[in-house]
Amino acid sequence: MAAPGLAPPLGGGSKMALCAVEPCRVLQALELLLGPGHDGAPLRLEELRGNAALLEERLQEEPGWAALRGLRDAVLGRAPALAAGLRDEAEPGWAAACAVLALLLCLTERLVALSAAPPSPAAAPGAAPPPAADTLSAAQGRAVRRALRAAVGLGLVPYLPPGVGRPPGLPAPTPSPRAARGTRLRAATAALLQLCRHNALGVPLLAQHLGPLLGSLCLLGHGPAALCEVCPGVWFVFFQGLSEAERAQSREALQHVLDRVYQPLAVRELLILQGGPNSSGDTELSCSLARSPAWLRRLCGQLLSERLMRPNGLQAVVRGIMEGAGGELGGTDAEAAAVDWRKCDVVAKILASCPQQCLSLEDYYKHVCPQILDLLHIQDKLTARQFQRVATTTLLTMAKEHPQLAEKHLLQPLLAPLLRCSDAAGNRESVLTAEYSCFSLCSQTRRHVAVLLRAAGRATAGSRRSPLLCLCPCSSRCQEVLLWFLEKSERETSLCVLEGCVGLASNVRRLHPHCCFCVGSEGGVAVAVEEPISDEDEALYQKVSLEQCHVESLVELLSHCQQSGLAGDFFIHCLKALTHVAAEDEAVTSCGAVAGRSLLELEQHSAGQERKLLVLQLVATLCESVSDTVFTNIAQVEEFVAITLQRACVSLARGRSTAVEAQTLSMAMGLVAAMLGGAVQLKSSDFAVLKRLLPLLEEVSCTHPDPVIQELAADLRIAICTHGAFSAETVDTAAESVLGKKLGPGRTEAGAASCQSPGAGGSLPAESSAPAQLRELLLSAYDPQVPVRAAALRSLSSLITQRDPEALQIQEKILQVFLENVQHEDSFVYLSAIQGAALLSSEYPEQILPVLLTRYGCPVQGTEDTAAAVTRMKLGEVLMRVTRALGDMVIKHREPLIHAFLRGARDPDSTLRASSLSNLGELCQRLGFQLGSVIHEVSSCLTAIAKTDPEAEVRRAAVHVVVLLLRGLSKKATEVLQDVLRDLYRLLKHVVAAEPDGTTVLHAQLALEELDTAMRSVLFPPQVLEKKIVVLP
Repeated sequence: MAAPGLAPPLGGGSKMALCAVEPCRVLQALELLLGPGHDGAPLRLEELRGNAALLEERLQEEPGWAALRGLRDAVLGRAPALAAGLRDEAEPGWAAACAVLALLLCLTERLVALSAAPPSPAAAPGAAPPPAADTLSAAQGRAVRRALRAAVGLGLVPYLPPGVGRPPGLPAPTPSPRAARGTRLRAATAALLQLCRHNALGVPLLAQHLGPLLGSLCLLGHGPAALCEVCPGVWFVFFQGLSEAERAQSREALQHVLDRVYQPLAVRELLILQGGPNSSGDTELSCSLARSPAWLRRLCGQLLSERLMRPNGLQAVVRGIMEGAGGELGGTDAEAAAVDWRKCDVVAKILASCPQQCLSLEDYYKHVCPQILDLLHIQDKLTARQFQRVATTTLLTMAKEHPQLAEKHLLQPLLAPLLRCSDAAGNRESVLTAEYSCFSLCSQTRRHVAVLLRAAGRATAGSRRSPLLCLCPCSSRCQEVLLWFLEKSERETSLCVLEGCVGLASNVRRLHPHCCFCVGSEGGVAVAVEEPISDEDEALYQKVSLEQCHVESLVELLSHCQQSGLAGDFFIHCLKALTHVAAEDEAVTSCGAVAGRSLLELEQHSAGQERKLLVLQLVATLCESVSDTVFTNIAQVEEFVAITLQRACVSLARGRSTAVEAQTLSMAMGLVAAMLGGAVQLKSSDFAVLKRLLPLLEEVSCTHPDPVIQELAADLRIAICTHGAFSAETVDTAAESVLGKKLGPGRTEAGAASCQSPGAGGSLPAESSAPAQLRELLLSAYDPQVPVRAAALRSLSSLITQRDPEALQIQEKILQVFLENVQHEDSFVYLSAIQGAALLSSEYPEQILPVLLTRYGCPVQGTEDTAAAVTRMKLGEVLMRVTRALGDMVIKHREPLIHAFLRGARDPDSTLRASSLSNLGELCQRLGFQLGSVIHEVSSCLTAIAKTDPEAEVRRAAVHVVVLLLRGLSKKATEVLQDVLRDLYRLLKHVVAAEPDGTTVLHAQLALEELDTAMRSVLFPPQVLEKKIVVLP
């Protein structure tokens, strides 16, 4: 393809001159022109001018250079702009560029001619053939690369406007006439395009200088007719004499170059050419990339979309971005790029967006989705880490934005090898080679596969069938993926999938009974279709065995999900299904015999009976395997009891109560009695859950024929309503029968007192061995009357102050009383509890302070987030009172106190973050010189919070900590804070300059005043009029 502005190659009589010139002569001329130096050596215009004069002298005078002179004259005759620039002594840079381009064109003409010649025969039979005539040596290749760098740097880059292929930071070129700039740009671009005719020059040119060449072609083919200079630094280019045909030729050359080069390189250069973001974006990226004009950004976006829509264009785009970010894929920087998830997420969002050039969204998905799936099967580990991250994020984004298209073009092809083996397939004449790698690509990608399964669930949320396939028995890798999927999905989705694994629901496909896994002939896993069994008994046995295998595999899966509560929820779900089975049995019994029904009704009846048997089998297996540790919280126990009560109520309504059901009912109510009897420390939130049982207990107490069960149900209802304040003997008896031991004396009174107030956090830790007066105080500490409770707490505090020996013997129990009353909502109560806990901690810091720090770091389980944050702030007040009471002895507990407050400064609750920072400031103020190396952690925390926290009150608290530090240290600030004083000063200046909150700015100004006072006292100490008399020995 002919370049714009350049005539065809030599012909006619010039061929004799062409054949007489050897490539080594042209390379000698280039080395003479550029002078000695390595490839990256800078070019000096004075040296180039002298070398050009020496080269002209040699070309004119020496006979061995005459052929090269003739060839160069022929080349310059076809490029008048280069010939005129070569004679322009006023512009040494452009003259040197023209000289270099002319010699490179001569070298290209000679290499093209040599490549057309027939190859030389081998020197001897069997010997290696000699290299081609147009092959350059390593030294010659270095000379060519240096010449190309000079040609681009002197002839092309200076005439590009800023932001159009011109690297940022380059000095402005020397002034030149306006009309000459466009002419020089066209001439240099045309010459460089001619160099691409031969690989020896085209490959290094396109590999190292593709950006400026693309910028020039974009400007010539798509740029505006004129770019005028409005002010110094804003460039202009006049395209005088550039016809529409030449612009079309430039656009064609641009497409040819983009199609020829390595596509990831083209993508990377187009991204660089597109320019950096706005000034409000990433400052680092903005500094590295110049701001491109609007027309160039639109053009680069269009060209990038065209690269994406080419075959394997998605891999080219991903490689172009990731190679530009982290070096070559698979190199040492690949891991760093893979860790940058934000960059991968940005790439995924770009790939998930349909470009404007695409006709429809479905066409785009049809083109791109197969390439996304190909990214999951890359074998190189380092490359796969990048690509699989991009692929999974793209898949999730597509599944979220367009679930139907994602399921059709992504999920179904991804899981197709396994779905062909599901119960919907039954072709026994074929052997399916299932790509088991979609579940076990490698140990590093199992998490990605689990993410894909979550996307599958999201994409098919509106449909009744899931693209999952249950494989029983599961391998360890499949089990890990399924466990991750079940724990990360919504609970309803997880329960539905577990149902489908055993056949209780049709939303999960299962392996067809005629399919089995076997080792593939070339490794991996193959799925073979077995012959159907003709014997009915054997077929029934195989079916029952398969169902048993499914149930056992599910139980094994649930054994790993007990801590998350999924096993308990599924067990309750199965019990609910068992209740429905009982109701359906009663309905079938009432309808009469099945005789006389149609065939469809009989099939439905048979399927229903099969499902009932499966439910019974599943419940029995779960009871046998995981029932002892299946429940993890009070809510699950309450739901279990509620289901049992509901089933009993259904049986009572039908008049079919049996001894087994009565025994089950007694066991369930005994479980509730055991919880009320002290087996579990119940909180107010737990009683709120147990109150859901009240209607069912009332119905049982009114309708059950057994008077013992009636009485127990009524007493349980009263105990729950009174939060354990009243507990009858029947409740205690039922609890003892379940626990297998007698309840301790005083349990009933203590339990009643502990549960009278909703603010009480658990059962009373009292003992019968305590004196009567102390026991009365402990009971009064849980009295529902606020004055009585507060008076008891203050009396206990007085006993601690007086060091009462009987009170000190049960100090842990008294601390528990104080901590539980700290959660009370009345200020009279919790302030008294705070005072008592502080007094006890100051007396016994070694034993009590670790307990307070643990409670401060971990909120009480079962409480809401807001209530937990309030309780932790109250505990922070206790810690600060202990700090004041300890005085200088607080240095012993410096590390745990500061770390507790630093962790509190990262809490999601903004009020707790501000409270922790306030406590941290007071603690640091009291520590003074004893802060030590912890000041670095404190400074980093304060800087991060003051600059990035979204809440104004938290930023205000962070700056206030600096004020307290400087105010507490006073003149000692320069000594204690010498390592971080500069950072704190810069932080305060930043707050004053950029903080929108006025109160925070005021705190910063106060801190700066404190710092100014401290620095003045150091720099300008007061003059003291005193004399020193030194007595010499």
